[in-house]
Amino acid sequence: MLTVMTQMGALIVAGVVWRLLRPGGLDADTARRVLTTLVYYLLLPALVLQVLWTAPLGLDSLRIALVAGTTVLAMVAVTLLACRLCLAERAAVGAMLLAAAWPNATYLGLPVLDSLFGDAGRAVAIQYDLFACLPLVLTLGILLARRYGDPEAVRLYGGGGAIRGLVAVPSIWAAVLGVALNLAGLPLVTWLDTWLGFLADSVAPLMLFSLGLALVFDRFRGRDLRPLVMVSVIQLLIAPLFALGLVWWVGLEGVPGIGSVLEAAMPAMVLGLVFCDRFRLDTGLYAAAVTLTTALSLVTLPLWFAIAGYLIPGG
Repeated sequence: MLTVMTQMGALIVAGVVWRLLRPGGLDADTARRVLTTLVYYLLLPALVLQVLWTAPLGLDSLRIALVAGTTVLAMVAVTLLACRLCLAERAAVGAMLLAAAWPNATYLGLPVLDSLFGDAGRAVAIQYDLFACLPLVLTLGILLARRYGDPEAVRLYGGGGAIRGLVAVPSIWAAVLGVALNLAGLPLVTWLDTWLGFLADSVAPLMLFSLGLALVFDRFRGRDLRPLVMVSVIQLLIAPLFALGLVWWVGLEGVPGIGSVLEAAMPAMVLGLVFCDRFRLDTGLYAAAVTLTTALSLVTLPLWFAIAGYLIPGG
């Protein structure tokens, strides 16, 4: 695990260095938008299709979705209670809710689980995100952003309906197609499997590099300290502990169980930056939360891997 995390960390640091040096005059935000757009519309759907077409789908898939969805909802409730203590402004509360409740299940979780467990880890990461986290962030997450966002921004951008938001995600269509082909028993032909593999193999390094491009270090000031500490404690400690209890309760074992705990232990998701920008939440605070939780996760993830591997049967 230590080797995996240092390799991941080195790629994230490469993104941070790019942000500072701007090789070729290309700024980090532009580079990140290009890379994430490529991943979002082409590479990640290819990975999702390949994995869900060939992965074993059964009760464990439902258990993974249950753990993921329940953990997100519980962390929303915990964060709402915590926000009463930090006395943050509305825009900051909205940013804290998104940062503390939703893990970076794909942009960091997928590379980590892929490196640790191979194809089985990929399947857990994709099911954890696409079967629960992503649908919840495109529904409940947008509702929270609207609730705590700037009224003028809400009026201008709205947020659209939940169904329309889900339909617009390419990976959702890839997941539906992959599950349908899997359940229909249609084999994945070698040529297509190889082609999808070429695309899929690019996802992890580009995600990690893009994550490094998104990190910022200019919001670690006194008034932000309490919200950032609360987000870090909830996202990196309380969420995986809660998920571990759920994993025991539903009977997840082996890679699905350990992978679910690790997914819950991931830092704040990068996607939340989009909602913060659109609804005028505290984008700076959110970006700082992503930076801090990502840095701390390089320490906490190996700990949760050791704990989950020891306590979960088949670990």
